[in-house]
Amino acid sequence: MGLDERARHRLYLRLEEVLGTEEAATMMEHLPPVGWGDVATRRDLEQLEVATRRDLEQLALVTKKDLEQHALATRKDLEQLELRLEARFEAKLERAFRVQTFRFMAFNTGLLTVLLGLAVAIARLI
Repeated sequence: MGLDERARHRLYLRLEEVLGTEEAATMMEHLPPVGWGDVATRRDLEQLEVATRRDLEQLALVTKKDLEQHALATRKDLEQLELRLEARFEAKLERAFRVQTFRFMAFNTGLLTVLLGLAVAIARLI
């Protein structure tokens, strides 16, 4: 039979009759605030500790696995980004070389044209 508040109060009144007010209060303070079935024992706490440690170890393993998967995905994303950046850089560099080559050829063609014109003019003068 569980210990409810009415039973606790009857016990206090009886203890007060037998022991006195102060001693009855002291005795009641030593009783658990609820039934004995709700009081945790040392064994209960040890079992809880073991279960908690096991749960934490499992959580650590799952967390480590998740972090490794995220690291792998991040590495793959960075490698893809690097490839895209390299492709864009190579395309821009190729365009710059084409422009530079075209300008160089145009300059050389103009220079040769001027030199040829000078050569013809000098030849006519001679």
